[in-house]
Amino acid sequence: MNTMLRFALPIMTMFALGGVCNAATDSYPEKPIRFVVPYPPGSVTDLLARTIGQKFTEKWGQPVIVENRGGGGSVIGTDVVAKAAPDGYSILLVAPDLAINESLRSKLPYHAEKSFAPVSLLVSAPMGLSVHSSLAVNNVQELIAHAKANPGKLSYASGGNGTVAHLGMELFKNLAGVDIVHVPYKGTAAVVQAQTSGEVQTSFAQMATLRPQISSGKLRVLAVATASRSQATPELPTVAEAGVPDFKADVWFGVVAPAGTPSQIIAKLNQELVAIMRMPDVDQKLRLQGIEPMTSTPEEFSTLLRADIKKWGDLVRKTGARVD
Repeated sequence: MNTMLRFALPIMTMFALGGVCNAATDSYPEKPIRFVVPYPPGSVTDLLARTIGQKFTEKWGQPVIVENRGGGGSVIGTDVVAKAAPDGYSILLVAPDLAINESLRSKLPYHAEKSFAPVSLLVSAPMGLSVHSSLAVNNVQELIAHAKANPGKLSYASGGNGTVAHLGMELFKNLAGVDIVHVPYKGTAAVVQAQTSGEVQTSFAQMATLRPQISSGKLRVLAVATASRSQATPELPTVAEAGVPDFKADVWFGVVAPAGTPSQIIAKLNQELVAIMRMPDVDQKLRLQGIEPMTSTPEEFSTLLRADIKKWGDLVRKTGARVD
């Protein structure tokens, strides 16, 4: 009898704990969800996070609290969620810098793959290669020619070290053979402000943020950084089409949760995120800002993240770029 109990008790305990876990995931969410955005306020990330948060709240009846935790090239806010309880009540908005930082920074407090459970991709947010209107260039080839004639005299802005705008321009410089000085700022909104004021002459920035300055004539967009033309601006060539073969710097945004979050909760979050991104009003709102919905399964997101870690890691090793 004692032997039977010794073997039976662990099995009984396992089933009991399984029942508790299933009950917890079935009733999820039972309290507010923290949605961490590791970027400063005032860019497309806010629009995206707050749109999703509002729809989540309407559907589930629990507040989704958007928390901007910018700084450190997105490392500070990302680390907050990496160390959060894996219970589905802390989620993180991520972009390619999650993959870029893996090789660009020598001492990260988390691992891009091991510390997180991918939930879903959300959107593609094309970047535009723009110049200040005072710069006498009208296309990518003229920008390259001007930069070659004036090595080190042009400067470009990025939203911070390790962002895709930073590494994207480093890729451009490497492929085009030009010398343009990097000036990092805190967030995309600050990049556009610096460029419109004439502090810097060029940048890669999200089209959604550039749009008002294009309309005012302060900035001129020469090309888009994506592999194919943007649906929102089909008249603009890609950088590759405009004369820099093999150039591609796609910007995507997605959601991850801490590693160890129950698969049932990941599936529930994925299902809801995909449904939100397919809502006609959400789709229209985002496309008007130059953002294109692009959802995925958790597995598809994981594959993309792994590919981006390799892609940007190869560039970092080739250029020797470091931020610490």
